[in-house]
Amino acid sequence: MPAMSHERLPHGVPPASVGAGPEDAGADTAARRALRMQVLATEHWSLLATRSLSWNEAFARSSMFLSLLSGAIVALALVAQATQFGEGFMVFALLTLPVVLFVGLATYVRLLEINNEDYVWVRGMNRLRGAYLELDPDVGRYFITGTTEDAVDIFRSYGSMDTGFDSGRFHGFVTTPSTIGFVDAMVAAVLAAIVVVQLNMAMVSAALVGVVAFVITGVILGWIGYRNQRMASLYDELPHDRRTHSQG
Repeated sequence: MPAMSHERLPHGVPPASVGAGPEDAGADTAARRALRMQVLATEHWSLLATRSLSWNEAFARSSMFLSLLSGAIVALALVAQATQFGEGFMVFALLTLPVVLFVGLATYVRLLEINNEDYVWVRGMNRLRGAYLELDPDVGRYFITGTTEDAVDIFRSYGSMDTGFDSGRFHGFVTTPSTIGFVDAMVAAVLAAIVVVQLNMAMVSAALVGVVAFVITGVILGWIGYRNQRMASLYDELPHDRRTHSQG
């Protein structure tokens, strides 16, 4: 009976590969590459599906808030017609508008969170495209989106330009969170004006208080949005070797 060999195989080398010829080794490498590509593609589709769900939630939350606002305006109009803008209208408005404002603020904050989540999903897909390039560098010429985690490549995946209203300086004013924030500021202004009217102050004073409330609310929401975006972009300030997927 032949003696058993006590020699240990090199780390990471499966027993089946011992004594395998060049053709067997090539087939094993091709199989591993195909498996890796399959895993990467599965993760890519998972990120795409998650991003789609996030955007569906953003649209649903925005539509829910605007529908609530529209219903509240119609209800206020009916009550105003029935009470001739009397004390009953004021009480109804003071009970309704705070609820609408709360839902609007919650929607605004959630939209900011969804934007941050979307940034993560896009960054992840950029990383996966970098892995595709590792497996087959020739496919790089077919990508119109980014392949690294650099800020430039991430905005490239978003389709953003560096000039005009699509740049970071102006784009924040036309986003969905900004639109909802603008509506929230308007609701806060109306609510503040109604409170002032209830204090038996002049209509001019109520209008001025409404304007001030609109500006203050808009500035606060804008600051919250800026801080939220800043926290999401802190990742880009990490050392390059910690955030960019290696290209080999």
